[in-house]
Amino acid sequence: MVNIPKTKKAFCKGCKKHMTMKVTQYKTGKASLYAQGKRRYDRKQAGFGGQTKPVFHKKVRSLVGGRGGGP
Repeated sequence: MVNIPKTKKAFCKGCKKHMTMKVTQYKTGKASLYAQGKRRYDRKQAGFGGQTKPVFHKKVRSLVGGRGGGP
């Protein structure tokens, strides 16, 4: 794992100036069971034959979030 800074100076749209903000790790949202791709994938995976599609291991990226301590 790479060490990244806990805070970062970034532009705040609300204050219209640069502020110190916390850096958080990107997390994916919950996947829907009823999305077309998921339904197709589940149908394809059913039965014999093992894994049918490549498993993608996404690299983690960091996000700058929220408002910092402002005036």
